[in-house]
Amino acid sequence: MDSALALFAEKGFASTSINMIATKTNISKGLIYNYFVSKEDLIRTILTNGFNEFLSIFDANKDGVLTEKEFVYFINQTFDILKANTTFWRLYFAVMAQPKVLKLIEHELMELVMPFIFTLEEYYKTKGVENPMAYARLIGAILDGVSLNYIMDPDSFPLEEIRKIIINKFI
Repeated sequence: MDSALALFAEKGFASTSINMIATKTNISKGLIYNYFVSKEDLIRTILTNGFNEFLSIFDANKDGVLTEKEFVYFINQTFDILKANTTFWRLYFAVMAQPKVLKLIEHELMELVMPFIFTLEEYYKTKGVENPMAYARLIGAILDGVSLNYIMDPDSFPLEEIRKIIINKFI
């Protein structure tokens, strides 16, 4: 999966073949098919696993209630994951920009993301903000935007300063 992730992120989904993945991993094409039904199944698994890892840090005690402490932890861990897994996030944004590929994972992605959004909405309801769903969606959009900008320019993007701003302004 790591080799497929690297190839998908570098060459794109359409330009990466199962043969290329097999060659890079030094295994047979048939062995890949023992684990994955298709190339589509492989990318779906890679993206789902990556998102599960990312969302596992959200609402750390999994009680459905996000505290300020848990929110700060989530933001800090999000930025650490972004720095540690730039290849995954490069693939994520590439998939988002390709409607045909996005269709392959859209359903699974929404199943993973919507509980996150609803928990954020509840957090902002407890804060008494007007239109808490808009705030929840804004946090998602901000994190996407920060991630995309960091991936495009990791050497000069002020990630640490932005982390502090998000914590100070939105928590």
